[in-house]
Amino acid sequence: MAETKTNKKGKILIICGATASGKSQLAVRCASLLNSEIISADALDVYRGLNIGTAKPTADEMHGVKHHLFDVVDADKTFSVGDYKELARPIVDNLIEKGEIPVICGGTGFYINSVLYDFSYGNSAANLAAREKYMRLAEEQGNNAVFEILQSVDSETAEKLHPNDLKRVVRALEIYESGTKKSDIKDDKTPVYDYAAYAIDYDRDELYARIDARVDKMIESGLIGEVEGLIKSGITVKNQSLQGIGYKEIYAYLNGDCTLTDAIAAIKLNTRHYAKRQITFFKKLQGLVWLKPDNLDALAQRIVNNL
Repeated sequence: MAETKTNKKGKILIICGATASGKSQLAVRCASLLNSEIISADALDVYRGLNIGTAKPTADEMHGVKHHLFDVVDADKTFSVGDYKELARPIVDNLIEKGEIPVICGGTGFYINSVLYDFSYGNSAANLAAREKYMRLAEEQGNNAVFEILQSVDSETAEKLHPNDLKRVVRALEIYESGTKKSDIKDDKTPVYDYAAYAIDYDRDELYARIDARVDKMIESGLIGEVEGLIKSGITVKNQSLQGIGYKEIYAYLNGDCTLTDAIAAIKLNTRHYAKRQITFFKKLQGLVWLKPDNLDALAQRIVNNL
């Protein structure tokens, strides 16, 4: 292990990018060199009982590095970007206070942005009638139904929000129904923390091959049994946790809606589409350095040397 690098400037390290690009392994190597800890920034990692389909690292794969924000809520609960921010920022601040460089690792860009920036929601007064209307719609038709409305009336704001961040989606619609768009209210884009951000830039075909191989490994490792266990505990696709890629497709197979072959093909296709969206999202992250694939130890050493 290298000598601990003291965090005198309040800096954080972000390892982000597409799914199956090796983020977790790279983050572990960086955290080991820094003698620091990792904060997960993946939307499904927060759920207990979702392990195989989320590709959570095993204890052996963590190599003794402490990981935060795994398994913090039960699978029947909802969890928003605001919830993530409330949990993540104190961990970041505590590590910085100890002189360590926190390593945030994940592919949910909304989570990472919630730590980096303070996005306001305007000074528009509450519109309780609109709030009640959209909360009722979410309860009856799901969060995506409300999010699609926001996309249609204020696509710029929708790009900054996650469909499951219902509170903020509804607040944006409240603002819209009060006579203005949330996107017309400019947020301060000054980061709360000094940060360095890196992602591994795989060739698209190679990334897709890695995705396909990982899905096959998930099936071999027992993803079907994992979903069966969640269903037996009372979880359905109405729950936010089972709306994740990998889980909803296997749920459909177990429900008799498709064959296993079709379910696996759908997981691979949906994951590839998700990876494309992740890449597009992270291209907007200021200062992000895209690294060509290399030996992970060598990449980690380069990153740490540049901090």
